[in-house]
Amino acid sequence: MLLSMQADMDVVGQARNGVEAVELAQLLHPDVVLMDLHMPLKGGVAATREITRDLPKTQILVLTTLHDDETVFQAVRAGAHAYLLKDADENELLETIRALRRGESRLSPQIARKVMDQFRRLAPPPSAGPRRGDASEALSDKEERILQLISEGMINRQIANVMCLAEGTVKNYVSRIMEKLHASTRTELALLAGQTRPE
Repeated sequence: MLLSMQADMDVVGQARNGVEAVELAQLLHPDVVLMDLHMPLKGGVAATREITRDLPKTQILVLTTLHDDETVFQAVRAGAHAYLLKDADENELLETIRALRRGESRLSPQIARKVMDQFRRLAPPPSAGPRRGDASEALSDKEERILQLISEGMINRQIANVMCLAEGTVKNYVSRIMEKLHASTRTELALLAGQTRPE
């Protein structure tokens, strides 16, 4: 009801389980999917993984009551672009959906902390160098700046304008940064950038 009352939103489908969520997404090609993690037949993590694999332009917003650290981490690794707890207020939910439509990634502070804790547990011990990871994987100044802009929610086209680069060049930089930081999504990059930024 809340979503259908918004002038800039249309509810195109509702699924009763994870299998139906994947089928409807493939049929309807929605801009944004609100995904519950705890569903029958197929869990939200598996459904998220399938939808992001088959429909890369569809943004996934995970909305759940689950506080389990591993489930949170798995959802982000599966390609979720935003993650809110179900006690988020209406304005936060609506603004997150609109942010996803703009190409931004959003995680609530509680979720971001949980995911960062998982990254820290999985990360190798810091080297003596000034950057995270091995010296061979240090980011250049330009890569550092692009990572910062990603953490601010900018998409490649916006970064290209700020950096005076071609959009294809920015895409190559982003791929290289993801490889160096062992990240599989832009959401992970934004979280990793947050390690060196004050809360």
